[in-house]
Amino acid sequence: MFKLRKNRMRTALAGFVLGLLFLGAGMTGLPGASCRAAQGEDTDIAFRWAFGVLSGSGNERKLEPVTRDTTLQTGDQLKMMVELERPCFVYVIYHNAQDGLKLLFPYSVGQFESDYRVSRKYYIPQGDAWLELDNRPGQETFYLIASARRLDGLDDLLRAYESADASRKADIVRDILAEIRNLRKQHREFVALPERPVAIGGSVRGLEKHSGAGRPDVASIAEEVQSSGFVARAFTIEHQ
Repeated sequence: MFKLRKNRMRTALAGFVLGLLFLGAGMTGLPGASCRAAQGEDTDIAFRWAFGVLSGSGNERKLEPVTRDTTLQTGDQLKMMVELERPCFVYVIYHNAQDGLKLLFPYSVGQFESDYRVSRKYYIPQGDAWLELDNRPGQETFYLIASARRLDGLDDLLRAYESADASRKADIVRDILAEIRNLRKQHREFVALPERPVAIGGSVRGLEKHSGAGRPDVASIAEEVQSSGFVARAFTIEHQ
């Protein structure tokens, strides 16, 4: 963007500068183009995200995307995938009705400094394993959070949770959930609005790992996620 100086100018010079302004505005095309240029391309978030459920039985099992709050049943299997298209910090955090919490991605907070690269597919869980819901009913929530900048406060809480004694974990879980709520509140314009729950014919519980032999590649249902600085989504599964 151009800034007009505050000192006196000749009329001709002022007209010339204004002409440049209009010309520049016309060349930007889209309304958000000038904002994006001002922010800098390196602040944008871009990654591919897949969250799928494998429901049914035998030859009738099929992979369906999880895009909103969902009702599932014991025995359904879940898998996710993250593939960075631009450097950014992506977190996938799981919380259940028993107040259990697990950082699903990155596989550890320290991974941000080591094995964390653009254009690599990271499966959750890793390899061929899938998550399967156990026989305990209740709510399961998966939080997807992405930021152009590293979330140091959340990192510190996740590290504290990993190293805490069992007697302290419940308090740290509350702190982590409060931090997630605060982040979503601070970036309200980037938080996906909840949609009406949709029933899918299976369920995944308890985060038990099962072999993925013969199962489809969840990356086949991946969607592209883009934002100028922050992403927050929550997927609540009602296990019946």
